[in-house]
Amino acid sequence: QVQLVESGGGLVQAGDSLRLSCALSGGTSDLTAVGWFRQGPGKEQEFVGVISWRGGTTYYPPSKKGRFTISRDNARNTVQLQMDNLKPEDTAVYYCAATLKSRLPDKWIEYDYWGQGTQVTVSS
Repeated sequence: QVQLVESGGGLVQAGDSLRLSCALSGGTSDLTAVGWFRQGPGKEQEFVGVISWRGGTTYYPPSKKGRFTISRDNARNTVQLQMDNLKPEDTAVYYCAATLKSRLPDKWIEYDYWGQGTQVTVSS
């Protein structure tokens, strides 16, 4: 079992930056990747990006390239999501998730473990 705990959410203004962190514990040695998703009010879950657990390869959907950056610290078992130039439409609960799959999944159903989420609210 792997446990994930997100932190770093809060209320910010449009144009601000925010850095979320995902702390992993448990059986992390078999993980292949950690992804970030978000779910805004009345919206479906949306893929933000993913990073491979060992090599650090990242993948972002085109809509997220440029303002979102994922990094990891294997020594501390943490993954970060840096968000820049935030917009009100970025308001959502942000989740990190871990997978045992042998690639970089972009669908939440392909992930095996989930955190509880952290709220990010961007005011205009």
